[in-house]
Amino acid sequence: MNLFVFGLGYSVRQFIHLHRERFMAIGGTVRSPEKARAMEAEGLQAYVFDGAGYDPGIPYRIARADALLVSIPPLGETDPVLAHFSQAIASAPRLRWVGYLSTVGVYGNADGNWVDETTTPDPATIRSRHRIAAEQEWLALGESAPFAVQIFRLAGIYGPGRNALVKVAEGTAKRIVKPGQVFNRIHTADIAGVLMASMEHPSRNAIYNVADDEPGPPQDVIAYAAELLGREPPPEISFDEAEQTPMARSFYSDNKRVRNTRIKAELGVALRYPTYREGLRALLESDEGLKGER
Repeated sequence: MNLFVFGLGYSVRQFIHLHRERFMAIGGTVRSPEKARAMEAEGLQAYVFDGAGYDPGIPYRIARADALLVSIPPLGETDPVLAHFSQAIASAPRLRWVGYLSTVGVYGNADGNWVDETTTPDPATIRSRHRIAAEQEWLALGESAPFAVQIFRLAGIYGPGRNALVKVAEGTAKRIVKPGQVFNRIHTADIAGVLMASMEHPSRNAIYNVADDEPGPPQDVIAYAAELLGREPPPEISFDEAEQTPMARSFYSDNKRVRNTRIKAELGVALRYPTYREGLRALLESDEGLKGER
């Protein structure tokens, strides 16, 4: 099976690291020639696509792909992949599976209540509204195509080199407290497991929440990471008093618990790390948990 990826970012590279042997050829896009050279040094066929211009070899790789994974977010109101390659994708003769990586942010705020894939999205930010529009465009493409399109709504991503242990070790962790606030998370290894299970059992126009079993307060995750490292946790800071970037602050506008039942019932997924505790312990015990991002 040949895989082509739009956006060789963090989560996708973790997927490739874990399941590389399942593919005969893997190619993908990056935003600069420098990144392309770095990816090629890792044995990947890299092509430059910055949302506007693109390497002329990309349509050829799409035509040879059996599976297409898209992790590039919208650029404003436009999905850049569909804007440039919708015809090439729709006519790709070998393509059988398309996966689009989205976010649970499309559900918006549920005041701490549970949401699932049947919940009507109610995005609270412009960024999430653009995500919903992109999801709908991909699903519309899949309605008349011979391949299956899947939408994967990801919770807060963590994994090797990008996790609470790193923040605590570097002294950058903050224990921000907003009463009643909870988030779901998902380890990159479990994202990879869901994607592989979907490739093996594709379902047309399916939407999957990719989240762990236990939504929890973010300050608890930092406290647990500090405990694992044998350090004092950073002091609690009220959300109203915390210094945050506008984007970081916007995440706290959504308060919800995300059900992951569908990935288990339809794809047979058993999460390797059902809560942040298993995930952080495994990262601490690994050689890569506290290293920089791959």
